[in-house]
Amino acid sequence: MKAQLLLDTQCTLAEGPVWDARAQALFFTDIYESVLYRYDPARRDLKTFAMPERLATYALCEDDRYLLLGLESRLAFYEIATGRVKTIAEIETGLPTRLNDGRLDREGRFVFGTKDESGEHKTQCAFYRLNLDLSVERLPLPACEISNSLAFTPDGRTMYYCDTPTRAIRVCDYALDGTISNDREFVRLSDPDGYPDGSAIDTRGNLWNAQWEGRRVICYSPEGRELERIEVPVPQPSCPVFGGADFGTLYITSAREDLSEAQLAADPTSGGIYVAQVGASGARGLADTRFGASPALAS
Repeated sequence: MKAQLLLDTQCTLAEGPVWDARAQALFFTDIYESVLYRYDPARRDLKTFAMPERLATYALCEDDRYLLLGLESRLAFYEIATGRVKTIAEIETGLPTRLNDGRLDREGRFVFGTKDESGEHKTQCAFYRLNLDLSVERLPLPACEISNSLAFTPDGRTMYYCDTPTRAIRVCDYALDGTISNDREFVRLSDPDGYPDGSAIDTRGNLWNAQWEGRRVICYSPEGRELERIEVPVPQPSCPVFGGADFGTLYITSAREDLSEAQLAADPTSGGIYVAQVGASGARGLADTRFGASPALAS
């Protein structure tokens, strides 16, 4: 299967696509340009929202007036209509890191990780969870350089994650109360190129992983067996998400970060949003849970 270009946005680093099932709209961020996008496929309407700093990850809230933001240095509530930002907590203060990947678990808690920006490839980053009382806890997972691939199985009892430079995706048991155990390797990339980036889960519990510098999204069974491969016609696909009325459409973000002039000439739609109709093969996604804490709890 081949993905097709949907939006030629030419983002520096498009990431974190989220499908809003209530509004039937796609959100995604351009991290380095500090811009959040909202696309309405029915109206072909694309809106932008300027962010106060780089926006790495975010989540829908039960209250549709707000989003939960994972900005480069902090977690915050964002009031969509006014642009007001209310800080919840600063993360890894004093370290040369920023927030990176994030995902709501099935109980509506926000799990996220960080990325090293020291230029020295340090494994000084970690994974955290924002609970519904707005407390933040570090998860008992190995330190990483670039957090990615966060995803939860349909029953919420298994969590996937990765440290991108290791080229391996890991998996752990995830209890109802958030306790983590049995951390283990899920799959190691078999292709000679590419690195695991963002992931999405389908209703069958299969993991769909975008592979940076690999021009592909690969679907893995719960046992780690490759089931399907989607060709993406640009070198840096970053993250997939299921959307559409029946969750049979796979939206895929991409980037043009660090590509040379020659590479951009060869792949001019890098940084665009791509789409693959995976529903034809029976694949369907799940509606995201929403963050249920009230913005009034933020100090």
